Formats: sequence, structure tokens, C-alpha cells
Amino acid sequence: MSGKKVLVTGASRGIGQDIARLFNEQGAFVVGTATKKPKNDPRYVSEWLEVDFSEVASLDNFCSVLTEMNGFDVCINNAGINIIKPLDEVVSEDYQKIQKINLEAPYKIARATVPGMRNLGGGKIINIASIWSCISKAHRSLYSTTKAGLIGMTRALAVELASHNILVNAVSPGFTMTDLTKKSLSKDQMNELSQRIPLGRFATVDEIAGVVSFLGSDQNTYLTGQNIVVDGGFTIV
Repeated sequence: MSGKKVLVTGASRGIGQDIARLFNEQGAFVVGTATKKPKNDPRYVSEWLEVDFSEVASLDNFCSVLTEMNGFDVCINNAGINIIKPLDEVVSEDYQKIQKINLEAPYKIARATVPGMRNLGGGKIINIASIWSCISKAHRSLYSTTKAGLIGMTRALAVELASHNILVNAVSPGFTMTDLTKKSLSKDQMNELSQRIPLGRFATVDEIAGVVSFLGSDQNTYLTGQNIVVDGGFTIV
């Protein structure tokens, strides 16, 4: 990965942070995005770009910047939000916001980075989806809609861009032990969920980042159009 230029959206926390750190450790020049640049300026990102994907003007300006950055070898669309609401409580603003961040932004970012990848002779686009792209539950209609859409986008772009040696894949994490998970769920809730996972535990962020790293590496020369579900077996039981 030494000498490669890698874009990671949503790199300031959670899975995105660990993805950025791993690529940095492998010698890549990592460009990370955040709505606000972290105050402590983490060294795992070589360059920070501030962007608010919920704002059309901010996203479009960001995409213009990307086209001027001489091409990325790897583009990782990680930034996303989750809005959990019953269907009859969803308002138009909820729908518009989650669509912009979870689906419109990855699409426009892919469009902005593809010309540079073509000039480089190839590249990798990796979209971070979710297990809720292939299964779902009550009150997840907004989130599942966008993540399922992201999988559709992944497959379509994989076919369209194959002739340019641009491989497009998705990674769908299951329950993962992030800082947000620790804040959102009690120990009892985490224990109950763990009992429903065949491997008996949550994933670590390192395990998710490792899969992303492989997909973006020179080792991946033929895997494209796939949704890699990393969930300890949760979605098959």
C-alpha cells in the first residue's frame, strides 16, 4: 500500500477511523473527511477535508476538490448515519437527510474519483454498507433503504467500471464494538445480542478494517461487485 493515495470518508471515529489508521500504517497517503477536523489532529490521516454530506453545496464543492487531487488509488465511502423511527413518524427531512448522506454522497464521490482512477490504470471503490442491507427489523426502513441502495450501486458500478480495472465492492459490518456501540448499548444488551451471534461476540473494528484493507490492496485483483458481510454469522441464523 506504500505510495497509494486513499480516501476515507467519516474517518474521525468508529470503523472509519480504524480503516484510515490501518491504511496509514501500511504506508498509504490517507485523505480523511469529517464534518469538523478533529482538534487533536490524529496522525493516521495525512490530510483532512471538512465536508457536510447533508448539504448539497458542501458535497458538490467537496467533489470538485476531489477531481483536482490527481487521482485516488482507493476510495472508501464509509460516512453514514442511522435514523431509527416507526414509519408513521418519519418526516420528509429524515428521508432527505439519510438519502443525501448514505446514498447520494457515495454516488457523487465515486463519480468524482473514477476519472482519476482511469488515468492511473485502475483503482478500488469500497462502500461500507451494513447487515441491514440484507436483513432488517422494525423501524429500520430509512436505514435499510439506503444501505440496500448502496449495494445496488456497488453492483452496477462494478459492471460499468470493470473494463477500466476499477473494482467496486461493499463491506457490510454486523454488530461491531465501536465507541458509539459502548455508549448506545448497556452490557446486558450487548451480552444478549452476543448470544444471538454464532461466534458469540461483537466484531472488533480491526476485523472490519482488515477486510476493507484486503479489498483495497494489490492482492485483490479479481473480486468485484460483492457485498462482503462481516457479522460472525448473524445473518445466516
